[in-house]
Amino acid sequence: MQKEAIAENLPWWKVKMTWLVIGGPAAVVVAGFATLFIAMNVADPLVDTGPKVRAATSEAPAAQARNHAASPKP
Repeated sequence: MQKEAIAENLPWWKVKMTWLVIGGPAAVVVAGFATLFIAMNVADPLVDTGPKVRAATSEAPAAQARNHAASPKP
């Protein structure tokens, strides 16, 4: 009975459960802004897509299979 009376007289910022409820979403917002900052300030590396590079990539087997599937049957 005495704990309930003490809990009713506490201001909201002194209740530990309040900080648990506010802390999770606040951490997500901070992480979102950190991700936004990194995304806007760090340049992505450029990829060379010249003909020599394109033939040597791992996409070559997929392109052959696609072209073979699209060809008419003899």
